[in-house]
Amino acid sequence: MPRRIVWYPDGSPVARLAAALPAPFEGHPLSEVATPRRRTDDPEVLVLDVDHDPLDAAGAMGPGAAGIPVVGLVSAMDDGRRWPASWYAYLPKPVTAPILAKTLENAVEHVRLTREAERTRRELEEINTIGVSLSAERDTDALLALILTKARAITHSDAGSIYLVEEPEEGRRRLRFKLAQNDFVQVPFTEFTMPISEESVAGHVALSGEPLHLEDAYLPPPGAPYQINRTFDQQVGYRTKSMLVVPMRTPTADTIGVLQLINCKRDGHRPFPSVEAIQREAVPYPARFIGLAASLASQAAVALQNSRLLDNIRTLFEGFVAAAVTAIESRDPTTSGHSFRVADLTVALATAADRAGAGPFREVRFSPDEMKTIRYASLLHDFGKVGVREEVLVKAKKLYPGHLEVITQRVELIRRGIQLRYSRRQLDLLLGESRERVLEEVAAADAELGLILQELDEHLMAVVAANEPTVMAEDTASRIKHLALTSFVDHLGESQTVITPHEARMLSIARGSLTPEEFQQIQSHVVHTFQFLSQIPWTRELRLVPEIARSHHEKMNGTGYPNRITNGEIPIQSRMMTISDIFDALTASDRPYKSAVPVPKALDILGFERKSGAIDPDLLELFVALKPWERPAR
Repeated sequence: MPRRIVWYPDGSPVARLAAALPAPFEGHPLSEVATPRRRTDDPEVLVLDVDHDPLDAAGAMGPGAAGIPVVGLVSAMDDGRRWPASWYAYLPKPVTAPILAKTLENAVEHVRLTREAERTRRELEEINTIGVSLSAERDTDALLALILTKARAITHSDAGSIYLVEEPEEGRRRLRFKLAQNDFVQVPFTEFTMPISEESVAGHVALSGEPLHLEDAYLPPPGAPYQINRTFDQQVGYRTKSMLVVPMRTPTADTIGVLQLINCKRDGHRPFPSVEAIQREAVPYPARFIGLAASLASQAAVALQNSRLLDNIRTLFEGFVAAAVTAIESRDPTTSGHSFRVADLTVALATAADRAGAGPFREVRFSPDEMKTIRYASLLHDFGKVGVREEVLVKAKKLYPGHLEVITQRVELIRRGIQLRYSRRQLDLLLGESRERVLEEVAAADAELGLILQELDEHLMAVVAANEPTVMAEDTASRIKHLALTSFVDHLGESQTVITPHEARMLSIARGSLTPEEFQQIQSHVVHTFQFLSQIPWTRELRLVPEIARSHHEKMNGTGYPNRITNGEIPIQSRMMTISDIFDALTASDRPYKSAVPVPKALDILGFERKSGAIDPDLLELFVALKPWERPAR
């Protein structure tokens, strides 16, 4: 039982009364306040004889006087003076030692209860504050560090560790040693796994689901199935003494981890100076610490479960994004990998802008969520292509696949019809004319037929050449249009053309392979992208993904699409993606409608775009200096 110190002013009549108090009360004059007799864990009471002692005598006790109860001994006949209301009690004189002892005992208990209530209030506030912090943390590793740090602080622990329960797809559940902290020694931390069994303290707690408190870890209770592995202590020069191990259990009673706390400090703020001090000063964990640790472990389990659930959702969404991009690009295998490359280029450019300490991007900063937004928007920037007809999306030549074959067959039918018409003409000559006249007429017909068939072949060759998505000269376009008006008469007397007016229009495309209507369909993919992505219930942090993706074909000079907005209206993230998208489209592997452009030439083309005011000049300069295309793809 600790001593109970009764203080009184030097020369006070209280001295005689204090000397008569029973143990554990000890009377001491205030002149001894600064001596080693005064210990922080000894309850103290100040007793004043108000007829003799100065009422402000408590001031001699220093800054801690406010927490020490004062008992005043007053005359039976009050002379009208007002005694301080903050004093604990007043006893009329004469006072007997037993009555004073009982009053002092009540005063000590009152202080103890007051301090305990205040301590409980602070601990509950701290637990609530910790709970808020745990709920706000999303990164699993940071969350584990926060859990262990707060648990050690609130229980005055010198060291601690966290084990997480793992459930492999194949095999038994196991514990993973995930984190360790130690104020006394640097921990050579390495993750490892161990089976969940009764042989280890952590395994025992994981199986039982109940807290375990050991006053001395080296001396487990008789018959305990577990034992302490002293290897760590021996290797680093440590002494594991008091230990508190609590399960991290979810509201559904699933144990998802184990929180292990080691060596409770008598003074929670003072580190142990030596191993011998640990042996001497480490104390068992008080009951209130066990309750606090259990409460914190429960909050930690919920926070960790939520963090894992969030990680699973992120993984699921990442998988959905990857699958969506793969599905989009599978419609046009020639663009395979384009979205992933654009995402890598854009994220690299955004990272460089974020890290710029000077120049035009010195104030540009992207949070982790904003960087994730850029990545998702870049990956999904062509998502709207699912709304474009596949024959238009993959159209490599001016005519659709198989269309040239139809024209070839049509030419063959025209050829057969002309040949039949000339054969019938020759037959008529044989039946009605003289031999000499027939030979002349047949020879002339054969020559005429040969010229017509040669012309037909030339027309077909012109069609084949015009079908290529190259830049077409005006005279070639005129010849193709004229071809649709050139007819050939078959054996039935019907006029046939090699190509129709619609086919002539498609073959007369001046550049590329798309008609104006088809090009509008391709351009509409950004509108579809915005419409589709807007259907996804994005979180607040990712809500700009649809808008950033929609604007990647806009140009700063207003010549882009779909809304022809200009510089100030285009998000900087979209302007970054525009450069990446153009660069990859130019340098990508050979496609049916174009050859891959070397990097220097692609940069020259981007330079022309900059001169025309189409793309951001500062971003292009940063892109060229960064050379993100040389970085390995993730």
